[in-house]
Amino acid sequence: MCQGKKRPVGSAGATAAGLILLFSLCYSSLFAAAPSSDAVTGAADKIRVVTSIEPLSFFVKRVGGDRVHVAVMVPPGANPHSYEPRPAQMAETAKAHLFVKAGSGIEFELAWMNKLIALRSTMTVCNASKDVGLREMSERNHGHTHEHSRSDPHFWLSPDNAILIARNVERSLVALDPVHADEYAENLRKLEAQLISLKREITRKLSGIKNRSFMVFHPAWGYYAAAFNLKQIAAEEEGKELTPKKMQSVIRQARAEGVRVVFVSPTFSTLQAETIAREIGGVTRPVDPLSGEYIANLRQATGAFVESMR
Repeated sequence: MCQGKKRPVGSAGATAAGLILLFSLCYSSLFAAAPSSDAVTGAADKIRVVTSIEPLSFFVKRVGGDRVHVAVMVPPGANPHSYEPRPAQMAETAKAHLFVKAGSGIEFELAWMNKLIALRSTMTVCNASKDVGLREMSERNHGHTHEHSRSDPHFWLSPDNAILIARNVERSLVALDPVHADEYAENLRKLEAQLISLKREITRKLSGIKNRSFMVFHPAWGYYAAAFNLKQIAAEEEGKELTPKKMQSVIRQARAEGVRVVFVSPTFSTLQAETIAREIGGVTRPVDPLSGEYIANLRQATGAFVESMR
């Protein structure tokens, strides 16, 4: 069963503590009315699922089908590095049977996971990254050495890892609703076939590309690059704004690699990326690592990468 341990993840800030206190006062009656068991008992019951980020909702919807009701904590366009949930979202979590977390070091989860679990002690927690080999962020970039290493949290952008996510979700749904286990298994089988086909399709599209380097401002595409034998050149490190010295180093590397496109994430400022693009005579293009339309998004991103590397 994909039921993760409830591990301590760090202290809360004043804002987080205040929001928890406010929510507790406003919704105490809701908690008292919540059922003590998370088993799905009726044929008409839907499993109430909350995911931390939008990409994970894709897998819950595809495996769970009509038997799940899905809510997302970090909404489209919001930044998981800094997002704070609204009281209504915490009320939704207080009613959830299942919470699907990335489990890979996303800042939102590091700050909020223990508090969200505390809203409903019987809620099942699925660690979507179970069985995934997490990659370390590059420790050396543009002549700079990190004092510590951390895992790259964006594991879902590899189709192979997507299959593992789908399997983890299926195990959790079956544990909560064993009556419909065959249905979840069939949904999983169909999704796995689509993801395998997607990987083959992307491999074919990239097969004739000789220059296999692409530049992203935020280093979200490392798992994708590793899956398809590409080189991700990341401009920024750990979400920090580039210093003038680092900016010049990035520009020199981009010129040396023949880069003409700087890819940007919709949830991050593009100002420094646009400066880099101007200096190399190039352009910026958006690619979204947090899209909830997983298959369509990877196809779109692949097309953008292929065009930039030709």
